[in-house]
Amino acid sequence: MNGLTLGSLFDGIGVFPLAASRCGIRPLWASEIEAAPISITQRHFPDMAHLGDITKLDGGAIPPVHVLTFGSPCQNLSQIGNRTGLAGAKSGLFFHAIRIIQEMRKATNDLYPVISIWENVMGAFSSNDRMDFRAVLSAFTDTEIPMPASGRWASAGMVRGGCPDLAWRLLDAQHWARPRLARRQRVFLVADFGGRRAPEILFKPRPMLPLPAPCTAGGLPAPGGDRGPVLETGGRVPITRPFQGFRMRGAAKEGEQTAFQNSFGFPADPFPTLLAGTVTPFAFWYEDDPAGGCIRFPTELECERLMGLPEGWTKYGADGGEISASQRYRALGNAIALPCAEYIMAGIAEALR
Repeated sequence: MNGLTLGSLFDGIGVFPLAASRCGIRPLWASEIEAAPISITQRHFPDMAHLGDITKLDGGAIPPVHVLTFGSPCQNLSQIGNRTGLAGAKSGLFFHAIRIIQEMRKATNDLYPVISIWENVMGAFSSNDRMDFRAVLSAFTDTEIPMPASGRWASAGMVRGGCPDLAWRLLDAQHWARPRLARRQRVFLVADFGGRRAPEILFKPRPMLPLPAPCTAGGLPAPGGDRGPVLETGGRVPITRPFQGFRMRGAAKEGEQTAFQNSFGFPADPFPTLLAGTVTPFAFWYEDDPAGGCIRFPTELECERLMGLPEGWTKYGADGGEISASQRYRALGNAIALPCAEYIMAGIAEALR
């Protein structure tokens, strides 16, 4: 194999491939079933093969890769989902990714993949009476992992002494770039099948890459990385107040007045987590012109910026046609914040070279 390679399961709009390519790792293939995300990634990575439905893949028959990533469906793990956990029809697809890893390693005499990354919502720590995250660790290690003495999973931890070497960490995207991104707390787990480098990859401080410049006509980000303000406000600097839409609806339903008032947020609060099903509005105004503001939804471009993605990343498909606004919002709500993915990819590139 020439150079480091990557395969991406549950690929979405190709954030792991983008992060990998910015760290010198070549995206080789992806698995995704939704048409709009596939079209978006085909535009940006025309040489990356699309393998289709994960349930129909044989890990021993697809091209082996050094790095295998997967952000398996979160619907049944999320605190705003039905909380059926890994027993749910969507989140249970996690086990197909584990199967593919095992099949690939068997077919390559345990050479590939060398590293695997799993990403999911913070609710994975608590779903099914906190047993689902134990099942995740046990599935990776093929060993029964005990519950921690506290009965709760820490936001960062390790499983050492076996194969693979595991480390996990909760990352919040708002702290990983300037201008500040949306709040997005996600669990990232690194499994090292070829050594004991998982903690080094996930915990070692390292310089962050600059945010990417807008996409060019060819689809990939332009050289450079200067990034202006997140909001499109005609060059003026507003005071913003992002609303907590999900919290607002819950408080209104329960008649909790204080919680409802607090859900309107406070000036300079980070934008709430982008969701696939809804877009949360925000208020903005100007110190010298309080009547000049309004309440509105973030645009698709602003949502791309809030995820640290290149401007225009989701605008066009492979045929050059525009992706609809609803499909862009959905795809961005399911995506991974680019700076978090890049931090891990930079650690992998450093560890494997």
